[in-house]
Amino acid sequence: MRFNKKVLANGLTVLHEKRDVPVTTVMLATKYGAANESVEEKGIAHFIEHLCFKGTEKRTVKEVAYEVEKIGGILNAFTSDEITAYHVKLPSEYLRTAMDVIFDIFFNASFPEAEVEKEANVICEEIKMYHDNPRIHVRKKIKSNLYEAPFGSFIAGSKETVRGMNRKQLFEKHREVYVPKNSILCVVGNNDFEEVVKLAGDFCVEREGLEIESPKIEFKISKDVEKRSDLHQANLALGFHFPYMNQKGRHVAEIFSTILGGGMSSKLFSEVREKRGLVYSVRTELDLGKNYGYMIIWAGTDGDKVGEVIKISLEEFAKMSDISEVELGEAKVQVIGNRHVESEGSDETAVNLIMEEASGNAEDYYDYEKNIRDVTLEDIKSLAKISEYASFSLEP
Repeated sequence: MRFNKKVLANGLTVLHEKRDVPVTTVMLATKYGAANESVEEKGIAHFIEHLCFKGTEKRTVKEVAYEVEKIGGILNAFTSDEITAYHVKLPSEYLRTAMDVIFDIFFNASFPEAEVEKEANVICEEIKMYHDNPRIHVRKKIKSNLYEAPFGSFIAGSKETVRGMNRKQLFEKHREVYVPKNSILCVVGNNDFEEVVKLAGDFCVEREGLEIESPKIEFKISKDVEKRSDLHQANLALGFHFPYMNQKGRHVAEIFSTILGGGMSSKLFSEVREKRGLVYSVRTELDLGKNYGYMIIWAGTDGDKVGEVIKISLEEFAKMSDISEVELGEAKVQVIGNRHVESEGSDETAVNLIMEEASGNAEDYYDYEKNIRDVTLEDIKSLAKISEYASFSLEP
C-alpha cells in the first residue's frame, strides 16, 4: 500500500492509495452536505445527488449507468451531513471510464426540467419509506431530539421542502458548491498516481464558486414518545452528546461505544439480552463529524419493557467509569481489528480517507492504530460522566 496526495492548481484535492488488487474505487465528493443547509432548503444536497444521475451535457440517464455497468462496475452516491459523494467500483483497467463518468455527472449534470418534479416524487416516496421503517424512523427522530433545526432535521428534508424546490434553485446551488476547490477525489486501487492526477486534470472543470462555511449547530436535549397502532414492538433510542470531536475525541468515542454496545460481547448485549431476555437486538451507534458528535443506544423491546430497558442502559453507561485497563486493552484490539477488516474494501477506505480530509488531513487515516492505542482509561471515564440524554421511543 502506498499513499499520495496532491492539490491541483484549480483547488481539487486528489487522494490515492495504491493497492495490488484488480479492483479500483473512484470517489468524488463535495464538502457540502445536509449540515450546510438552511431550514428552507433542507434536503437540497440530497436532491442534487439524485439529479446528478439524470443526465449530463453529453450523456443520457441510461448512458450514465450503462457505461459503468457494461464493464462490471457499480455506480452509486450518498449524502451525509458533511459531504455528498459519488463513487464507482470497477476493474482497475477501466480507470479512465470511471473518471470520465464520475467527473461528468459530478460537474456537468444538466438537471432536465422534466426530471425535477419526477425526482421530487421519488424522494417523497423515500421519505415515506424511512418513516414506515421503525428502526430508521427512531434514528432520525433521536437526532432531532439532540439538535435544533436545521441540523437536527432529516437529511432528505420533508415533503414540503422537497416539493418547494425548483430547477433553477437546484441547478444554481449545484454550480455554486460543486467546484474544484470544494471537492476531494479519492482513488483506491491498482493504478498509478501519475495516471490518476493526469485524468483528474483532463476531466475536471474550471469553475469558481462559493466558499463553504462551517455549519451552525445548536444542541438540545428532549424526550418524546410516538404511538403507532400497527406495531408489535417498541423501538427505543437514547442519545448522548459527546463533548469534543477533535481527532482524539473521535477515537475515545469509538472505544467507548465498542465496549458498551459494539457486538454480542458488549456490556449492553450481555445485560439486556443475555441476562434478562428483554430484547432481540441492542447496540450503540456513533455519528461523529468535524463539528459534532453523538452516540445512540438503540433497542427493540416489548412496549411494557421500555422503562426497564432505559434504566439498565443508563446504568451500564454510568458503569463505564469503572472499566479496567484489561477491558480497555481488549477493546483497543477489537477496534483496531474492526478497522483492518473494514479497510479490506476499497470503497470503505475511500470513504474514510475523504472524511479524514474533509475534517482535517487524510494522512491521519494511517495513524489510526497509534491513535487508538493512545486512548487512556481517564479518556473513557470522562465520557461516562455524561448525565444528560435525549430519548425517543416508537411504541405500539
